Amino acid sequence: MKTKLFSAFLLCFSLFGLSQIEVLNEPIMKNLHDFEVLAIDGTPYSLESLKGKKVMIVNVASECGLTPQYEQLQELYDTFGGETFQIIGFPANNFGAQEPGSEAEIAIFCSKNYGVTFPLMSKISVKGDDQHPLYQWLTREEQNGVADFEMLWNFQKFLIDEDGNVVRNVHPDVLPTDESILAWIES
Repeated sequence: MKTKLFSAFLLCFSLFGLSQIEVLNEPIMKNLHDFEVLAIDGTPYSLESLKGKKVMIVNVASECGLTPQYEQLQELYDTFGGETFQIIGFPANNFGAQEPGSEAEIAIFCSKNYGVTFPLMSKISVKGDDQHPLYQWLTREEQNGVADFEMLWNFQKFLIDEDGNVVRNVHPDVLPTDESILAWIES
């Protein structure tokens, strides 16, 4: 009787142990708030500070045909930026070498030409072998839990909800002030 009881105990313990191991090996989905990036001046910027806000993340470039979108981004930020909405710009040189400048040059360009006051981060890679971890999360379903998104060009936008989850990927040609984006911000 003791042997059967001991065997049953071992079997239950083994099954419990295996189920715990399986749970521990499941991928843990991150959200936007789990990341820290560098601001364009090189200081750490915790994306955890954006909890409770809707966020638009956009890869930007200074020498692109879409560069005038900075104007609409700033307009959007002037109208909605603050307590419930934030825009974060990530300069990237992945498409046609259209962001060749240093962080200082990019900051001056954006301020002088478009009056940009929304946060700009340090230049990163948004695709390829050196893709920044934030953009790995944004573009890979296995990490964001929503879908795989191909990085198409400069000024591609990602809409993130108040809980830090990807809601939508917006094509680079769609203006930041598009009605669908405005409706999302206001909803």
